[in-house]
Amino acid sequence: MKWIVGLGNPGEKYQNTRHNIGFWVIDELSKRWGIPVKTGKWRSFIGEGMVHNEKVMLIKPLTYMNRSGEAVGPILQFFKGNIEDLVVIYDDLDLPLGQVRLRLKGSAGGHNGMKSVIAHLKTDQFKRIKIGIGPPPADQAVPDYVLSSFSEMEKGIAKEAAIAATQAVEEWVSTDFVTAMNKFNKRK
Repeated sequence: MKWIVGLGNPGEKYQNTRHNIGFWVIDELSKRWGIPVKTGKWRSFIGEGMVHNEKVMLIKPLTYMNRSGEAVGPILQFFKGNIEDLVVIYDDLDLPLGQVRLRLKGSAGGHNGMKSVIAHLKTDQFKRIKIGIGPPPADQAVPDYVLSSFSEMEKGIAKEAAIAATQAVEEWVSTDFVTAMNKFNKRK
């Protein structure tokens, strides 16, 4: 089974914020693949289905960003999921707005949601798709920035990036992650 996790915060209040772009990708995959994502166990919205003869689980943790690992860890533990089959999708303020970067492994890079996932999985050796949201303005604190909504101009760029990340997941499921990296890390 492929475990596809998008990080974000639950609730309408956070729906359009920069921190929720990982949720956007899960929503797009749900729509494209016809896999409803609804309340499930493990404090997450979950959807299961078959794609390209591969069983997939779409996961949106409901534990709030900074505690994402509290949902992801138990899911993989319960199903005895292979870490090789996990990808986590999330926002990255160190990448320019709209840039998508795939990685096979790595540190949390200061992202609290990823810190939580790494802590609960007890490894950083899993795939990730980072979506650039750009750095905050000099006069805005990071927490305020990531919880703010995109401007109208930024929203179009962010939606395109979420679509590119969605396509990268589709490429991974139908081929392999290195092929997806080679294809999508070259995009600007």
